[in-house]
Amino acid sequence: MTGISRHTIFDWQRRNTNPGADKIMVICEALQITPEELLIGKRSSASVDHDASVSMDGTEIELVKEYKELSDTKKKRLLAYMNMLQNTKEKE
Repeated sequence: MTGISRHTIFDWQRRNTNPGADKIMVICEALQITPEELLIGKRSSASVDHDASVSMDGTEIELVKEYKELSDTKKKRLLAYMNMLQNTKEKE
């Protein structure tokens, strides 16, 4: 489901290391869990607050990762743009 080879997984186990962030996100998507659930085995309080039936596809996960890397100013601009798009959508 992830496209990660058995050899790669074996190397993580043998070296007692965790996969990189990109692989963690792929694994989480396949298992439909959060990175916190994968790495430490428990749900974050934030994930408990959200509807459990909501899952993200690869594109949505990538969007969230990109959003988290934005400056606060750019986050505000993006949210304002999204609000404008939602208002436009309602008029259509």
